[in-house]
Amino acid sequence: MTTTTHPTPAANQGYLDRLRQGQLDLHWLRESRSEWGVRARPSKVGLTLMDIAVGSYGEVPDRPPRRTMAPRGSDVDPEVPDLGYTINEKAEVWSDNVLELYEEAVARQWSATRDIPWGDLPELDPDLEHAVCQLATVLSEVEMVASDFPAKWLWRINHDFVEAKMFLCTQIMDEARHTEVFRKRALANGGGLGKASAVTERFLQLVLDAQSYDEGSALMHLLGEGIVLSLFRAGELVAPSAVEKRIFRLCMQDEARHVAYGTMHLRYRLDRDPSLAEDFHAYLDRGEDIIAALFTTPEVVEPTAVLAAGGVAAASELGLAAANVVRAQVVEEYLARCARAGLDRRSRLRLPSALLEGTSAAVPGDGQSTGQA
Repeated sequence: MTTTTHPTPAANQGYLDRLRQGQLDLHWLRESRSEWGVRARPSKVGLTLMDIAVGSYGEVPDRPPRRTMAPRGSDVDPEVPDLGYTINEKAEVWSDNVLELYEEAVARQWSATRDIPWGDLPELDPDLEHAVCQLATVLSEVEMVASDFPAKWLWRINHDFVEAKMFLCTQIMDEARHTEVFRKRALANGGGLGKASAVTERFLQLVLDAQSYDEGSALMHLLGEGIVLSLFRAGELVAPSAVEKRIFRLCMQDEARHVAYGTMHLRYRLDRDPSLAEDFHAYLDRGEDIIAALFTTPEVVEPTAVLAAGGVAAASELGLAAANVVRAQVVEEYLARCARAGLDRRSRLRLPSALLEGTSAAVPGDGQSTGQA
C-alpha cells in the first residue's frame, strides 16, 4: 500500500526570535486586500447566511479556482496545499434554497430524549404495538442511510460550496435523531424491534453504492426520502397515541427540508445542463424497480394497514384500503417532485400497473402501467 506524504511546515525560528523582542510582523494587516467596509447587517431573526452573502464572500463561483478550505473572499496564501476535492462544480451540489434550509434546520433542532413525552405512552393492544414497532424498525433502518450518504461525499465537496456542506451536516444530525427516536419507540413500550427485510437493505445498498453524488442524491433525496416523508404523513394520521403523532410530526418537518433540497438541487442541475436528464432517468429507473418490491413487502406494507384499521381483524378490508390510499399518495407526491425539478417521470414510471391504481399515472380501462415494468 502506497502512502502519500506531504511536506511538513517547519517552525519559523526567525519569527520566534523577533517575537521575543516584541517585533510583530503585521504583514497580514498592512498587505491585506480584504474588502474593508463591506458590512453584513442582521435581519429581524439575527445574522443569517443570507445576510452575510455580501461582497466577494457572497459570490459562489461555478468552478472554484482552487481546492482549499480558505473562505471565499479571503486573502489566500499562494502556497496553500491542494486538498484534493473531487466535486468542484457548483451545480453538482447546489440548490437555490440551501441557505434558507440551513437556517431553518439549525432553528428547529429537537431532542429525541426531551421533546417526546415518553412517559405518556399508553399500553396498546398487542397487535397495534407490534405494528408500531415494525414500522419503527423499518424507519430506523432506512433513516441512517440519509446520514451515511452525505457523510460519504462531504469531504469531496469543494469548500467554496460550504453552505451546501453545512446543510448536509444538519441532515446527518437530523437522520441520526430519526434513527434514535424510532429505535427508542420500538423499545419503550414492550414491543421490541421487528424484522429487517432484504428488500429494504437492497435499496439502501443502491444509495450507498452510487457512483456519483448526482446518482445518490436522486435515489435518496428525491425517491427514498420523499417516500419516507409520505410515510411520516401517513404515520401521523394512523398513530395510536399522541406520542407517536408527536414523533411523526417532528420527523416530518426535518424530512421536508431534505426533500426540498434534493428537489431544488436536481432542478438547479438540469437548468444548467439539460443533457443530464437521461442520466437521472436511468438512476430513478433502478430505484423504482426496488421501490416496486418494497410496495409488495409485508413488513413494510402491513403495519400501516393494521394501524389504520385499529387492529388485525379489520386490516384486510379497512386497513388495506387505507394503505392503498397511502401508496397512491406516495406515487403522486413523487411524480410531483420530479415534475417540479424538471424531470417528467410519468411516461417512464417503472411500477407495476397494480401499484398505480388510484393514481393519475394509471391507464384507464386496460389496467396496464404507463411505465416499462
